[in-house]
Amino acid sequence: MAILMEHQFKQLPADKQVDTRAFLESVSHIPPFFDCLGSTVFSPIKSDIVGNITKIKAVYDTNPTKFKTLQQILEAEKEMHGTQWPKVGATLALMWLKRGLKFIQVLLQSIADGERDEANPNLIRVNATKAYELALKKYHGWLVQKIFHAALYAAPYKSDFLKALSKGREVKEEDCLEKIRQFLINFTPTIDAIYLMYTKMNAELDYKA
Repeated sequence: MAILMEHQFKQLPADKQVDTRAFLESVSHIPPFFDCLGSTVFSPIKSDIVGNITKIKAVYDTNPTKFKTLQQILEAEKEMHGTQWPKVGATLALMWLKRGLKFIQVLLQSIADGERDEANPNLIRVNATKAYELALKKYHGWLVQKIFHAALYAAPYKSDFLKALSKGREVKEEDCLEKIRQFLINFTPTIDAIYLMYTKMNAELDYKA
């Protein structure tokens, strides 16, 4: 779990505002997670995440004081872009980024909860399918969905996935699952807070990629 555990997300303050700098720092360590899934078919999600982080950081860097929280970025862009918003700038980048992060969150939670195919307990296809259906499927057109279904069938064995998460070290499954649960303690509320912010600001879009 070194890939995730070395870069824990910060605990959210009482007002649930997500600090932009801390978020960008933590999320910048997420892309290698997709290498642990083995198949290159997952690389589009990885590149999307990298690209979206870059776009948000570019906006943040123009005025770190003004853009201290993610909500301040959305509010400023809403004012600046008018009717084009939210399909612009860091607002659009964060919209897609949160979906990629939700995929990771559901996948890890499902594995930590012990959800599995009893006939093939060492496969993570059940977990990856649940993550895709909850986080990404509705935003993908038919062709992209077909590509992802192929990727889900190419998902690694759970033992290989947990070993990859631990940077190739042999670790007991229960120890690794406990570290996943620890990682989710701050990761999950952060993703939830971003989703809630999009709902409250009416910034969510349902168009398909």
